[in-house]
Amino acid sequence: MSVPVGLNVWSRLVEELFPYLDQAAAPFDSLWFPDHVQYNGHKVAEGWTILSYALARYPGKLCGHEVLCNSFRNPAHLAKMAATAQAISGGRFVLGIGAGWNEEEYLAYGWPYPSARVRIAQLAEAIPLIRTLWRDSPANFEGKHYQVAGVHCEPRPNLMPPVMVGGAGEQYLLRVVAQHADWWNYGFRDAETYAHKQNVLKEHCRAVGRDFAEITQVIRVGILVAENEAALKQLQEQPHVRPLGEGGITGTPEQVADQLLAIVQQGARRLTVHFADSPHPDGTRLFAERVLPALATA
Repeated sequence: MSVPVGLNVWSRLVEELFPYLDQAAAPFDSLWFPDHVQYNGHKVAEGWTILSYALARYPGKLCGHEVLCNSFRNPAHLAKMAATAQAISGGRFVLGIGAGWNEEEYLAYGWPYPSARVRIAQLAEAIPLIRTLWRDSPANFEGKHYQVAGVHCEPRPNLMPPVMVGGAGEQYLLRVVAQHADWWNYGFRDAETYAHKQNVLKEHCRAVGRDFAEITQVIRVGILVAENEAALKQLQEQPHVRPLGEGGITGTPEQVADQLLAIVQQGARRLTVHFADSPHPDGTRLFAERVLPALATA
């Protein structure tokens, strides 16, 4: 079974984003965008705007977010936005969504910042609300956090977008995945932690009567790749190369392929990768030439 590999991009690229994607996107199955409005004073690109542009610019690509912040948009309005994106793209949209976490941007932009438990409870209501609007016309929904009445979300999607929930909080977030997600988006740290999170999700699935195997595991990994050890060391010293942080994979194409194949063997059915040297395209191209073929036969 071939493992689809998507290209994840950094929100701080902004003006450099599409020149990079024009050079790098072609070999990848899908494109994945962030959803931030600010952090640490950096310039960042707004997530829905760049996704809309990408759907038009790259007509062969599946597109989604890793992941939208539920708090930023009224979920009924988001259902309408998603339905429109699905219609105009011919069915290439994935609704990636999470509970949000970055307090700075909430407070700066005037959004309430309730506790994580409340934000996750809001997410747990938002997803069935969105699906109700995609399915029914007129649609009604009465929840603790959201209520709508007589909504016409037209055109409703002929092909329902997959709903991908991002996160790994064990008590509440993974229960939302078990209850509502078609796909689960998880940022890889190490094999042991991934296995533990899988087991927690299995327990939640058992509790809610869901088949764990129904949920597509989409694993996000940071990559720094070079031809050989000497080139890798030289690349790491370049000022434009970002630190990957916990869970990033650094190595030659063969080393990177081996580590990604191990993640696939653990249960990943999709991979999304971002590159520490972007928007320089060299690492992305090397990955496409040398690593993607190994994953194509996983």
